[in-house]
Amino acid sequence: MKLIRLFPLLALYLAVTSAHAVALPGIPEFIDEMVAKHKFKRAELEKVFELAQHVPSVIDAISRPATSKPWLEYRANFVNPQRIKLGLEFWHKYRDTLRRAELKYGVPQDIIVAAIGVETIYGQDAGNFRTIDALTTLAFEYPQRAGFFRSELENFLLLAREQQFDLLSIRGSYAGALGIPQFMPSSYRIYAVDFNGNHRIDLLREDKDAIGSVANFLKSFGWISEAPEVSHAADAGKSLHKGRVSDMPPIAVRAQVSEQVCAGDITTPRTLEAWSAAGIVPSVNLSKDLAARLIDFTVGEGKEFWLVFNNFEVITRYNNSDYYAMTVFQLAEALKEARKASRAK
Repeated sequence: MKLIRLFPLLALYLAVTSAHAVALPGIPEFIDEMVAKHKFKRAELEKVFELAQHVPSVIDAISRPATSKPWLEYRANFVNPQRIKLGLEFWHKYRDTLRRAELKYGVPQDIIVAAIGVETIYGQDAGNFRTIDALTTLAFEYPQRAGFFRSELENFLLLAREQQFDLLSIRGSYAGALGIPQFMPSSYRIYAVDFNGNHRIDLLREDKDAIGSVANFLKSFGWISEAPEVSHAADAGKSLHKGRVSDMPPIAVRAQVSEQVCAGDITTPRTLEAWSAAGIVPSVNLSKDLAARLIDFTVGEGKEFWLVFNNFEVITRYNNSDYYAMTVFQLAEALKEARKASRAK
C-alpha cells in the first residue's frame, strides 16, 4: 500500500511544513517491531514519526488528572445543570437508538447517556490533542506507563490502517482517547460497533455508533442486567413487600458506617451479610450474598460512604477511578429524575 493511500493527507503535509523530526529513544525499535509484526512499510512509519511531536503539555495533563481534585469540585464539573439539560436533549433525540442498545446489551439508557456526557459533553468536547503526538509522547517520554501507551500507539496505527484515518488529522484527549465516547485505540478496535447500519464504524462523528459501542463495552466487561429483589431499609423488621429499585441491579447505595469500621479495612469486597455484621447499614435491603466494596468521599468536614457493586466496578473499566464511576452513576440518576420531572409537566 502506498503512502498516499495509507495516510491521505501526509504527502500534502510534507510539502507545506518544515516540522523537525522527533528523535525520541525507542522509536527506531518500535518501527522495527511494527514492520516485522504488522507488515507496515518502514518508509511510511519513518515519515509519520518525523512529523510526530513531543508535546510537554501532554505529560503535564496526565500528571495532574481531574481526579486529583477534591471530590465535590470534581463532581461539579460533570453533574451540573448544563450536562443534565444537554443529556435530556441527547436522550430525546436518540431515544429509539438508546432503547435498542439497552435491549441488545442490557445496559440502561441513562448509564449510556451519562457516560457519553461525562466523557465529551455528548460529543461537543472530544479533545484537541493530535492523537499521534499524544500517544508518541506518552509511549516514549512517560516511563510510568510506557508499556500501556506503546500498545495504544500500536493499536492506533492499526486502527488508522483499518479505518483509513489520516494520522495527522485525528485529534482526541491528552491520553489518546478518541471520539464521542473517548475510546482508547485498543477499545475502538475491539468494542466499537456499527450501530446505525451504514456498514462502517465511526466513533468520531456518528452518535449512534457511540451509543452502541458504549453499551457493548460495558456489557463485555461484565455488566449485569438482571435486577435483584430489594426492599427499603426503613421497613426492615416489618412484613416487607419486595419490589425493584429500578430496571437494573444496584450500582451504588449510600451506607452508614460505624467508627470501628472506619478505622479498619474498608476496601476489600465483602458480602452484604459480612458488611452487616461489621455494622454497615445500607439504604436498601438487598440479597445478603451480593458482594460490595465500601468507598468514601470527603464532603465538607465529613465523609459519605457508599457500598458499590459489580456494575460500579464495570464502569471503572472505562476509567479506573471511583470518582469517575460515581460521577457517571450520579449523572445517570440526575438524568432519570429530570426526565421523570419533564414527563410529569
